[in-house]
Formats: sequence, C-alpha cells, structure tokens
Amino acid sequence: MKRSVFFQPEGAWVGDLIPFEKDGEFWLFYLHEERVTPKPGTSWHLVTTKDLTQFEYHGAALQHGSTQEPDFNAYTGSVVVDDDGTHHLFYTGQNPHRLGPDGLPLQLVMRATSSDGMRTWTKHPEDTFGAPEGYESGDWRDPFVFRDESDPARPVWRMLIAARHATGPDRRRGVIAQCVSTDLVTWEYTDPFWDPRRYITHECPDVFQWGDWWYLVYSEFSESFTTRYRMAKSPDGPWEVPALDSIDGRAFYASKSACRDGRRFFFGWIASKEGNRDDGPWQWAGTMSVLEARQNPDGTLGFGFADELVDSFWVEVPVSLAEALPAELSAPDSYSAIISTADLPSRFYAKAVLDIAPDTTECGLLLRSSDDGDASYVLRLEPRRGRLVFDRWPRELTGDAQWHVSGDVPHDVELERPCHLAPGEHTLEVIVDGDLCVAVVDRQVALSARIYDRPSGRIGIFAGEGSATVVEFDVRQRTDN
Repeated sequence: MKRSVFFQPEGAWVGDLIPFEKDGEFWLFYLHEERVTPKPGTSWHLVTTKDLTQFEYHGAALQHGSTQEPDFNAYTGSVVVDDDGTHHLFYTGQNPHRLGPDGLPLQLVMRATSSDGMRTWTKHPEDTFGAPEGYESGDWRDPFVFRDESDPARPVWRMLIAARHATGPDRRRGVIAQCVSTDLVTWEYTDPFWDPRRYITHECPDVFQWGDWWYLVYSEFSESFTTRYRMAKSPDGPWEVPALDSIDGRAFYASKSACRDGRRFFFGWIASKEGNRDDGPWQWAGTMSVLEARQNPDGTLGFGFADELVDSFWVEVPVSLAEALPAELSAPDSYSAIISTADLPSRFYAKAVLDIAPDTTECGLLLRSSDDGDASYVLRLEPRRGRLVFDRWPRELTGDAQWHVSGDVPHDVELERPCHLAPGEHTLEVIVDGDLCVAVVDRQVALSARIYDRPSGRIGIFAGEGSATVVEFDVRQRTDN
C-alpha cells in the first residue's frame, strides 16, 4: 500500500474519479490516462483507501472494449447498489470511429453489474442507449445515478447526464439531461434536471443531500474549467448560487464526492502541465487530490484538508523566522518579509495564523523562496480585493531587457479564488509535495497549483502596504519524507 499525499499511478495519470464508499473504505475508480501514441482505449482503474493517506492500487477494474466495440473508451459514470446487493456501474461508451448524426464520436450510456462485491464486472451491451432527438449525439456522457425517495410509495432511480442541446448558441447549449427508472435497466427520458443555457456543458454531475439541503456539483466545461456547486431545498430546485460557488480553482477538476460517517469528501485531479514547466499549458488528467467539505450554518460549503491528512504530518521541521511569536510585519507604505534560514523538504505541511490589520493590501506565504525572498512562489491574501491568488516570481522572461516579462498581468489569473478576508485572524494552510501545492484559507477556500520550475527553497511570510501579525506558525513533515 502506497503512502502518499496525492496518488498517481506509476507511468500514468489520474483522470475523472468515481468515488464509492463501501464498509468504511473508499473505492476510488478513475479513468486511467497513459499518454502514449497511438492512443489506447480508456479503462476504469481502482484505488482504495481507508484513511485518505494510504492508497492501494488494484489496476484495471472495468476494461475498455475493443476497437470494434462502442466502449473502446470507457469514460466517466457512477456506481450504485440495489436492494439485493448487486452493484450497477453506469459509464460512458465512446469509440472515435463511431460517429453520430452530428458527425462527432458517438457517446452512449452503458451498464455493467457485479454480484461479487465489485471484484468483477459483467457488461450488458443490450442496455445501451444514446441521446434522444433534440440533443447532440456526441455529448451524452458521465451518467450519475441516485435514488429519489421523496415519494416513499414510488421511489425511483434518477440518472443525470452531461449533454448538449442540438440547437442554440454553441457555447451555451450545455444541459444536465435526465432519465428515470424503477429497475436500473429500463430508462425513460424526462425533463432536464438543470438547464441554465450557460456553458458548453456541465461535466461529471453529482447530487447529494446533506441535512436540509440538496447540492448539485458539476464541472464547468468552459474557458474556466472549474468544478462548482449549487444548493436547493429540493432535488427539483430551484438551485441557488452561493457567494463562493467553486470547489477549487483551474487546476482541480472533475471532482465528485462520497460520504462517510456524516463527512463528505471531494475527489478530483490536479492537472499536470505540458513539459513539466510552470508556463506549460494545462493537460487533461494529473494527480488525485482529496478535499473535505464542511457545511456552514447557512448551508454553504467550505473546502479544506481532511484532519487525517493534516495529522499525517507530525514531525516538526525547525524553522527560524522570528525570535518569538507573535511577530508583526509592519509596512504602511512598503513591503516586509521574514525568510527562513534553511531550505524546506520537498514535502511538508505549513500553517500560518495571520492577524491582518484593517486596510492591508496584501500578506501571505513565500514558498521555495530564495534567501532574500525575491524569487519564490507566492500565496497572496488580498483583503481589499477579497481573494487568494497564487503567483510566482520571476515569471517567464521574453527577452534580455528589464521589461521583458511574460505578459502584463498581476498574477496567474487562472489561479485565484475569492474569499472573505475581514480584518482579524485568518489561517493559511499549505501542503507541498514535489510539484504539487494546495493552499487552504480558514478551512473554507482551497486553491491547488503546480510548481515545477523551483524544486527547492525556503519559506517566508510577508506583508505589503499594511501590517499582519504572525500569531502562529508551524511546519511539519512525515516520517517517510
């Protein structure tokens, strides 16, 4: 069993996750991406974990079909169990050589079952179905099935499908289509589950109830590529848009959830970047990451690290930042930083509690910093703008002159999250592991990133145009670092 902060199979990458809780253990099915040419078919592989820090890899769980079959690519879906204990796996079948009426590779909903506790699966190609009239045949994927018992006399299974209308503005045809069934075999088309006419499509839909609230989670297929959620008092809506409606930023995608002991965990992947460099374009698939959702009194959700993950870092890393805490960084019209005297390990957990004074422009953490703090990755809290941003310096240089800096942008704009930063104490946590970085503010707002170009360095705390007092500061590592 592999002990890891973020799971990734040897020589491959993790795509969309399909989590399922069984007897206190999470069964994490995922799309296995190999990135070889010619491109092989996509299968579901399986990883299991009990404590979210140790992962056991089991290899292929649902094999893709042959080059002649409709499921040459076995794409995202869901798993449910019926009253008899049979597990039903619904997935997307796609074969690039099979085209629909719209000329795009046909996408179909397919089914497999298991009567031995999900150790083996039997496919049922006779139950395959595609999009009805009015929908694009090339976008009919990610079936998510859940049981609706709002009418105890007639409980039904509902299937949500990421789909697109056949007509309308091309960027706003996305719809979560819906089918219903009483036996998990025969499905009837019905009215869309959610039809905002807002995005290209809504990938990997996920629905669950928590207390008095229902939640709809989807991955926004647009220029943002962000996983978001909506909330309602009924699975039929109307769906409300929370003020902070995203799970994470651009790097964390296709997240779906599972519940255990009243706690809900979101499993997604942090995208890799082409060429393993900071300025490389984002790629599909990457490394598995887990966030825990916490339900606020008003029903909104906050996202942060699971306690199990934080507690797995228990070896203190001596870091000399200041003679004693609290330590104030005061810079009314300037910039102030404290940098550690030694490099940190490649994998660590850090926690800083900052008491931010009113009208402060910025403060936060420097990661893998040079000894003077001039070159580093930056986790910057910006109270005036109400956001957390990920930045780095230096950015890519485009020439020899001083002004030849990549772009005229304030930071990596695709890696910013809105958050509430009223004057007072705020907790900024971060886990760094190799080229992965995940930051969390107040156990409410998460931001994931890749950090390739600077493999080592020190840690620091800074403030600009204002003041922040370091109330607590802690850095820990694992025994297996």
